[in-house]
Formats: sequence, C-alpha cells, structure tokens
Amino acid sequence: MAATKIEIRRGTYYDSITLMQLQAELMNLPGISNAGVMLATNANKELLKEQGLLSAEAQECSGTDLIISIQGDNKAATVTALGKVDTLLSRRRSHDEQDYLPKSLEAAVKMLPEAQWVLVSVPGNYAASVAREGLRHGKNIFLYSDNVSLEDEVALKKDASEKGLLVMGPDCGTAIINEVGLGFANKVRRGPIGLVGASGTGLQQVTARIHQLGSGITHAIGTGGRDLSTSVGGITALQALDLLRRDSKTQVMVLISKPADSKVVSRLLQRAREARKHVVINFLGHSAMQLEKNTNLHFASSLDAAAELAVKLVDTPATSPRETSAGDMSQSGQKYLRGLFSGGTLAYETLLILQDYLPNLYSNIPLKKEQALANPLVSQKHTILDLGEDEFTVGRPHPMLDNTLRLQRLAKEASDPEVAIILLDVVLGYGAHPDPASELAPAISNAISSAQKNGRNLEVIVTVIGTDEDPQDLKAQIKKFKTAGARVETSSREAALYVGQRLQSQEKATELTAVDLKVLQQPLQAINVGLESFSESLREQGATVIHVDWRPPAGGNEKLISILERMKKS
Repeated sequence: MAATKIEIRRGTYYDSITLMQLQAELMNLPGISNAGVMLATNANKELLKEQGLLSAEAQECSGTDLIISIQGDNKAATVTALGKVDTLLSRRRSHDEQDYLPKSLEAAVKMLPEAQWVLVSVPGNYAASVAREGLRHGKNIFLYSDNVSLEDEVALKKDASEKGLLVMGPDCGTAIINEVGLGFANKVRRGPIGLVGASGTGLQQVTARIHQLGSGITHAIGTGGRDLSTSVGGITALQALDLLRRDSKTQVMVLISKPADSKVVSRLLQRAREARKHVVINFLGHSAMQLEKNTNLHFASSLDAAAELAVKLVDTPATSPRETSAGDMSQSGQKYLRGLFSGGTLAYETLLILQDYLPNLYSNIPLKKEQALANPLVSQKHTILDLGEDEFTVGRPHPMLDNTLRLQRLAKEASDPEVAIILLDVVLGYGAHPDPASELAPAISNAISSAQKNGRNLEVIVTVIGTDEDPQDLKAQIKKFKTAGARVETSSREAALYVGQRLQSQEKATELTAVDLKVLQQPLQAINVGLESFSESLREQGATVIHVDWRPPAGGNEKLISILERMKKS
C-alpha cells in the first residue's frame, strides 16, 4: 500500500543544489515514486502541497526548517529511503577536497587571508548580512543571492565604494575574473576585451560569441540587474568601467545592460567617453544613442553585434574625445544650456541627442512629459526653445524673418549667471532674413563681453544652415559670427554633440574610491558562502577557495539575528 513519510529538521540548512541532488537520489531508490526535499518557505510548501507531500505539521514550519517528504510503494520503502538521507549527504561531503569546513566567514578569512573575493549565495534574507561581514574584512563581493532588498543593495554598494571594494550583484549570476568564472560562466579564451554587464545571460552570450570569433576576454564584471536603476546609480558599473580603463591588458570595453535609467546611462557614457579606449555599448531600449558618431563609443543593436564590433575594434586606435578649447566654467557656477531655435526640427534633433548627455533637460516641444517647461517664457536648467512655436509667433513675424524675439531672449539668458552655453540656429536661403548676422552677431559680442566683465566665460555656438549660393553669402555670415566670438558649426548634430560633451565634462562626477587593480591581476582566491557547487567550480578552474559550512545565524531566529547584527556594529 502506497505510503508517505515526512521528516522535519528544525533550523537545518543545505544549499538548494545539494537538496535538489539529494531529492533526485532519493527518487532513484527502489520503491520510491516521489520525493520533496526543501526548506519550508511558503513557495516550497505550496509546491509540496500540490504533490501531496505536505503534512499539517510541515505546513506550520518556518523558512529555516527542512522538510524531507518521501512517497513510496509501501511504508517500508519510505522508511528505508528516509534512513539513507544522512548517508547520501555525508557521501557527498566526502567528495569535497576541503578537509575542514569552517563554520563562519570569520574563520574562513583566518584560513585564507589573501582571498580577494567572498562569493555569497545564501538565501536572500541572510545575504546582505554575509556581504556586510565580507566588506568588513576588506573583501570584494560576488553576490549571487536574489531577494536582497533595494535598500540593502544601495547600502552595501555605498559602503563598498567608500572602501574601494566591489560588490557584484545582488542577483549577479556571471563574472569572469582573470580567467576564472564566478557563478555561471563559459570557458572563454584569454584576450583583449573587457566587459561590464548588468545582465548575466547577456554577459555569457557576448563572451561566448567573442570566443567563437577567435578573440578572447580579459575580465567580465557583472553588476546585478538593478545597478543601473535610479536608486543604485550604477555604482558597480562605474567602478567596473574604471577598473577596465586602468587595466593595460584591456584594449576594448563592452558595456551591456537591460533597460536602464536614462540619467545613469548618461553618467556611464560620460565615463566611457573619458576612457580613451573603444567602448562598445548595447543598452536595450536606447536606440537614440546610435546617433552619436566619431567618438570612442560604438553602439551595437544586439548582443551578437556588440561581440562582433568589439572583435573588429581590437588593435584599432580609439578616437580621442571631442576637443573643447573653451575654458573651464565649473568654478563660476555656470552649468546650463539655453538653446534658442528658429525652427522645430533642429530643436527636436538637438533634444534627441542631448537627452543622453544632460539630465534636467526642458523644452516647449518636449520629447517626454517630464521635459515640459512650466512656462515657455522662463527657462529651467537646460532648456531648448523652439521660438517658431505658436506661443511665440502669434501677432509677430516668424524668427527666421524677425530676430527681435531672439535678441531679447539672448540678452536675458546671457545675463543668467548659471548659463554656460547659448546655442542658436541661423537658417539662410530665399525667404529668410537677408542678413541675420548683422543683428545677431553684435548681440552675441555684447553677451560674451558682458559675461566676461562679470567674471564668467559664456560660450555661444551658432549653427549656420546654408549653401555658398544662398543670397546671404554663407562665408560672410560665418565670418561675422566668428568675429563676434561665437563658435560656428554647419551641422546641427555636430553642434549638439559638442554641447553635450562640453557640458558633461563640466559636471563633477560622483567620486568613488578606486578599486585596487590587483583584484584583476592576482590569481583568484575566494571564500564561498552558500552553494557548494560554486566552490567545486572554482577548484576545477585552478582557483584557491575555502568553502564555509554556513548555517543561518541564531537558528534563523530573526530577532536574535538583529541583536547579533547590532552587536557586530557596536
């Protein structure tokens, strides 16, 4: 007669892979039809219940209790199987090459003080505590665990960045450091390409493709999927970019991510431009950035394309960042752009380009609802105005014919002490103003000289759209603007790119303590807390590793754990 035997072990922890393998071994025993070996989380109890493997007593268990439930042809078979559980577990342990398993991270650190990394894969509600302890010991963290709160992630990464340490994760499944894969990683050839990825499977796809194409990688640094969110601010990605920038063996960098916060993306791109190495970027959902050309940044439309582009760029000198000869404006408090356009299309294109460079971008023709100016007559932070819109042209000529409105707004914006750059378009041709420079150039000259008298360095950029056969005389117009002190461009895109890079270079990036480059250069040594399979994988790759025989502190009692945490901090 079929029977079910259930055993409950209070406060017992084994990692999920060990339990999965034990479950499989139990099901292979004679007379056994089904088995469930799981920690008693709510989700696991539901799963056991669906299979008829949950008793009333097991239903009352907490997440730190282990449920071993076995169904068989008869009672004898289930009792026999249950009696083999400890033998199966101990047989597995005997395969481990490590003679002594320390019971705590602190003991493991004493056994292997040279370890640069702590791998954490314990259940999410304990993971932050283990990671914090690792940071206290001065170790970098590979945090595989999921279900770590956003608050804990932010706190961990801020703490790490202040100490010059790296936290990869939480929910970081893939990394390759100095030829050793952490978590899930492919065996990839050593080579000149370094990667930063907020996507574990994305990192595996790109690194594997690079290998297939005959090249190889230096390092692949995972960040965890939330790193590029507004709350976290890309702390790990910024640290990783800086590490690869300083790593002499990395010639080309690849940056990949799932959809990310636009302000974080802007900050990352700024750092990437400063790297003076080729940086291939595949940010899902950011197609607008493909507009950027002629820099060291290269945008790929897919993971495969990112790999192929990176391989092609190896040994190709990177283009230097766009030169900006104008002086430093940051000391004077100048930081904002005011774009005064006579037409909508050029204003739209400028908005489209600048939104990847500048946070706090506003307009009377916004691309996004949050970019809308509250009042078009009053600029906010970075402002792009289409002065040809109805609110400005009712009862007056279009600004391509009449410069009166632009002259007034130019004087107003130039007097604002926070304004760093004024951007104008001047469109020549039939029907347009016969000599726009005759009115605009003197106003530009006055604006620049007035700012200089007040100790400011105001930059005016004029995009002149025209041909050498236009009635206004293109060369003469350009000469007048240059004489007035303006920088002149004949492409609105080039002007927008210049502005974006110029203003980004003025921003004070958040300073993070640099991570010691030795973490990428020395043979990998690690302490593993959680999945035993991660220890086995590291040993197979030749790394030195200490596995911790971890158990939930205080038997999983959350109140006692909280007290212990406070005691450690005091």
